[in-house]
Amino acid sequence: MIDLQIKQLVAYAVKSELIDALDARWAVNRLLEVLSLDAIEDGPLPETVPSLEEILAPLLDDAVKRGLIADSTTSRDLFDTKLMGALTPPPSAVIKKFYDLYKESPEAATDFFYRFSRDTDYIRRYRVKKDLKWKTETPYGELDITVNLSKPEKSPEEIAAAKKAKQGGYPKCLLCPENEGYAGRVNHPARQNHRVIPITVDGCDWGFQYSPYVYYNEHCIVFNTQHIPMKIDRGAFNKLLDFIELFPHYFVGSNADLPIVGGSILTHEHFQGGRYEFAMAKAPVETPFTVPGFDAVDCGVVRWPMSVIRLTSADRAQLVDLADRILGKWRSYTDEAAFVFSETDGEPHNTITPIARMRNGKYELDLVLRNNITTEEHPLGVFHPHAELHHIKKENIGLIEVMGLAVLPARLKTELAALGEAILAGADITADPVLAKHADWVASFRGNYKITPDNVDEILKKEVGKVFAEVLEHAGVFKRDAGGKAAFARFIATI
Repeated sequence: MIDLQIKQLVAYAVKSELIDALDARWAVNRLLEVLSLDAIEDGPLPETVPSLEEILAPLLDDAVKRGLIADSTTSRDLFDTKLMGALTPPPSAVIKKFYDLYKESPEAATDFFYRFSRDTDYIRRYRVKKDLKWKTETPYGELDITVNLSKPEKSPEEIAAAKKAKQGGYPKCLLCPENEGYAGRVNHPARQNHRVIPITVDGCDWGFQYSPYVYYNEHCIVFNTQHIPMKIDRGAFNKLLDFIELFPHYFVGSNADLPIVGGSILTHEHFQGGRYEFAMAKAPVETPFTVPGFDAVDCGVVRWPMSVIRLTSADRAQLVDLADRILGKWRSYTDEAAFVFSETDGEPHNTITPIARMRNGKYELDLVLRNNITTEEHPLGVFHPHAELHHIKKENIGLIEVMGLAVLPARLKTELAALGEAILAGADITADPVLAKHADWVASFRGNYKITPDNVDEILKKEVGKVFAEVLEHAGVFKRDAGGKAAFARFIATI
C-alpha cells in the first residue's frame, strides 16, 4: 500500500508551504485522483517526512506495477510532475506572493520564487546534486567546470518513441509561456509544477522563470512571451538593462543570434541570468580606451581568453548608444589578416554575446565579439573548439561557457573514471575504443606528475579545466598573442 507515501507527500507540501494545512484533505483526494485510487486509510499526516525523492519513488513504482505508466524515465518524469502539479498553487497565487515580497525587496521575491521552484520539484534537486562540479585555476582566474548529469539520459526505446510521436505545435518550444501547467508528452516535458512571473522589459510582456537544470546559483531564464527569434540589437541592450534595474542583484546575458556561436534555442528570444559571479565578471580590464563623444562611459578590453569589451557608466543612455555603435561597427567589420570576415557569400558572421550587471551603482555591459565562419579545416567553426579538443568539448560555446563555466557532456563521468584506472594500470589507452580519443591528451601531461591512486582524479580534473581554458581561447576572435592584441586594437580604432 502507498497510503503512507500519499500522506507524506501532502505533509511535504504543507511543510514547504505549497498548500495550507487546511487544504490537506483536498490534497489527499487530488492525489488519489491522479493515482487512480478510490480510498486511503484514515489517519493524521506524519509529523516528519523523508526527502521528496524518497516519497515519490514508491509512488512511481506502484504506478508502474499497476500499469498506470511505463517503466521508463520519460513516463516516470511525466507522472511525478503530474503528482506535484496537483499540489502546486495556481499562477495567480504565486505571482501575487512574488510581487508582495518584491515590495519588500527584489531579493525577497527571488528568494521565495527560487525556493518555490525547487520545492515543487520543477528543479529536481536530487538530479542537480549528481552533476560533477569543480574549479580549476588558470591564467584567467578560477574557471567553473561541470559535467552535466541532471538532464536524464533517455534509452534507445524512449528516443525511438519520441521520434514516432506526433510533432505537435503546442507549445511551439520549451520557452513559450504555454508550457506553464502543460501535461507534457513523450517528446515534450511535463510542466504542471512550473510557474512564470510576468515582467515588463523594454515595454513588452516577458516572463521570468528558473532553469530546471540550474547550472549555477539561481540560474534564471527571461523570455519574450511572443515566439520570435533571438536578435542582438539596440533593443536587446535596453532589455538587458531593464532586467538588471528590476533585479539589481542578478546579472543577465544573451546568447548570440547566429548559429554555432549562439545557444541551443535561436527561435525564441530569451536571456539567462542569475545570482552568481563568473570568472569573466571578476576578470579585470587590462587595456582601457576612450571613445570621443562618450566621456561618461569607461571602456576597456578585459583580460579574458575571448574578445571582450567592457563598458561601465552611470549614464544608461550613453552606455546603450556606445554599445549599439560597437555592435554596428562589428557587424560590418572585416580584417583579413586576423581572418575576420563580416560575411561570405551574403552570410553574416559577426555578432555579439552581451552580458549586463550592476556594479557599485553603475551599469556594466560586457560585449563579447563573436564570429561563426567555417572552413574545410574547421567545419564546426574557426572560432569554436578545434578538433583536438573535441574529446572534452565539441558542443557550441554559448553564453554560460563564454562567462567561464564549462558545461561538459555526461559521457565524461565514466570516461574520466575509466581513464584514471587505465593510467594507474599502465594500460594502452590507444587500444581502448572509448578512451583512445583521450590518448594524445594524456600523453601531453602524464610526465608532469607522479600519478597515484590518491591524486589521479584531481589531476584529471585539473587538466580538464586547462582544456576548457583552451576551448575559450579557440573561441576568441582576437588571440591573446601580440598579433591578436594588435588586431583587437585595429578594431577598437574603428569605433
